[in-house]
Amino acid sequence: MEEHVILVDKDDLPQGKMEKMEAHQKGLLHRAFSIFIFNDHQELLLQKRSKSKYHSGGLWTNTCCSHPREGESNLAAAERRLKEEMGMTCDLAYGFNFLYKAVFDDGLTEHELDHVFFGTSNDKPVINNEEVEDFKYIKLEDLRNDIDVNPTAYTPWLKICLDKVISHISNDVK
Repeated sequence: MEEHVILVDKDDLPQGKMEKMEAHQKGLLHRAFSIFIFNDHQELLLQKRSKSKYHSGGLWTNTCCSHPREGESNLAAAERRLKEEMGMTCDLAYGFNFLYKAVFDDGLTEHELDHVFFGTSNDKPVINNEEVEDFKYIKLEDLRNDIDVNPTAYTPWLKICLDKVISHISNDVK
């Protein structure tokens, strides 16, 4: 099935749709979401993207990320992809959004208005090997330290939004 992304402006107003690869080749702004699942030990569930992914293969990133389909809410899309990629379900809560642009060596560009969701689960993922190579739980302070030491092991969007995630989690705990 051909996948499309929803093109948006900086205010997240839809501007049409485009085939996913074409949007990434042209670097057009589109809607996306990212999911951050924590366990009861406040450890973040990371996934290592499959090496066969069209970009950022083999890199560590947040629990799950993708694009909603036309007519699908961000929350419904997040729930769908969490199940498809990680074999998990849990209650997700909206946190914030951010806009970023990252150009890759293969000529593709991620230019996304990314909606961030949070959840809590102690379930062990049942990963889809076409999407995910591996997973691990990590404390946020350890993640931040490892990104400093090994920045090329992580996706750009994770590095870009990590401080906002930490701030959101800190404010949520208060």
